[in-house]
Amino acid sequence: MSAELDGVRVLIVTSNTGVERDELVIPRDQLRARGAFVTHAAAEDIDVQTFRHDLIPSEPVRPDLALSEVDPGSFDGVVIPGGTVNADKLRTNATARELVRSLIAADRPIAAICHGPWLLVEAAVVAGKTLTSYHSLRTDLVNAGATWVDQPVVRSDAEGWTLITSRRPDDLPAFVDAIAAEFCVRTS
Repeated sequence: MSAELDGVRVLIVTSNTGVERDELVIPRDQLRARGAFVTHAAAEDIDVQTFRHDLIPSEPVRPDLALSEVDPGSFDGVVIPGGTVNADKLRTNATARELVRSLIAADRPIAAICHGPWLLVEAAVVAGKTLTSYHSLRTDLVNAGATWVDQPVVRSDAEGWTLITSRRPDDLPAFVDAIAAEFCVRTS
């Protein structure tokens, strides 16, 4: 195991269904391989049903805890995977919205991929940010005051906090590298 991210505590938040499997598992496993302590919190402390391409059921993933059990002060940042149903359910979860706001207030970076930025729209935190997402979210993000761009990964420090976004599973290598680079800068 690499010590690149030794001591970094990363939170991944999801609902309990509709989660794009690779957008949960790949960041979790790759950040752990780089030395981070990664915790997965779901809306409920029951199995999370993952999918591939939103439609193909994949294996369930057991979260480490429920969102209601998360202490935001215990984490250095958060990753929000996509999946259309996951993101839609997560954005209606008041605990998830408050968690995002708490982490931003504590100057913790937020990373969201694919449909994950829907949670940020609902938390009313994207105004003034430049970001990317799955292309179908473009109008929602622009209407919420963000600038949308079509790039594999985007880092935005506008509005006094760091946001890292990516479009889809194909962008996961760049997404994970950008997350790791952010934590390396913050801990050096």
